[in-house]
Amino acid sequence: MTFPRRTFLHLAAGAAALPAVSRIARAQAYPSRPVRMIVPYATGGPTDVFARLIAQKLSEQLGRQFYVENIGGAGGNIGMGRGARAERDGHTVVLVPTPLVINPSLYDSVPYDPIKDFDPVTLAVSTTTVLAAHPSVPAQTTRELVAVIRANPGKYSFASPGTGTPSHLLGELFRLSLKLDLVHVPFNSGGLAIGSNLAGHTPLSFGTPPPALPHLRDGKLRALAVASKTRVPTLPDVPTMAEAGYPDVEGESWFGVAVPAGTPKEIVALLNREIVRSMALPDIKERLATLGFDSIASSPEEFGARIRADSEKWGKVIRAANIKAAE
Repeated sequence: MTFPRRTFLHLAAGAAALPAVSRIARAQAYPSRPVRMIVPYATGGPTDVFARLIAQKLSEQLGRQFYVENIGGAGGNIGMGRGARAERDGHTVVLVPTPLVINPSLYDSVPYDPIKDFDPVTLAVSTTTVLAAHPSVPAQTTRELVAVIRANPGKYSFASPGTGTPSHLLGELFRLSLKLDLVHVPFNSGGLAIGSNLAGHTPLSFGTPPPALPHLRDGKLRALAVASKTRVPTLPDVPTMAEAGYPDVEGESWFGVAVPAGTPKEIVALLNREIVRSMALPDIKERLATLGFDSIASSPEEFGARIRADSEKWGKVIRAANIKAAE
């Protein structure tokens, strides 16, 4: 059968419009059932607390239940791997922490590719790393600390929340970039690392602020610098590493939201909009601040750029320091 040219053009235009119509309908129908939010760690940690805050708000805003499923193990690899293989319909979202980009270089193999297997939704929050010193350390500034370490090779060590954590990698970046003789002592949590620093067993520590804050305020530990680009509200008098003279020693821990690669873009956009909206609410902002988090609420494109940049950055540090996960 031969169609007149005008009829053919109308048919072609209609066919081209169908995908757009179906995409809009799909986004309007979402979510059509409860949405699983995978947290790749056990209950009770900061990732879990943040996920539950956001899940509650999304449930209220979208009229369907968002529920948290904790899938811990292998430094987050099991949960993130499970999320990467989930259905691409928006009914599984994943809370991805900084190890998303660290673990591929840290472990011999991981069950996901941070760039190919996920579509970023938003870089939600970040927290800095603070360099703290025991009062016995004869240094009031980071520059003085560097001089002390260089004058006493083999004497100084730093505690971290564990091998391959963002705080550990910041400590290694500090050591490598300044060519310091500094020993890493890993612990199983930030609280244990600060406890060792507090007791003077490890004269230095790199860790997130919350475990250290009470001791910094009491003068039992001394904060020398934070590794974020800007000063943080909880430690307003503590300079950044850049202000201390070491701009290359910079980095943050972060949590973001991602979905399996290939999830419809309209659903990604909707999730981004609603999460950003949730994080602007006063009660959420207040709760995040008490957890030591700075709200970011980025676009998907900005989060994707951060994933690529941090994958390269921390991969270089891990290879240079020859760090391997204890499996």
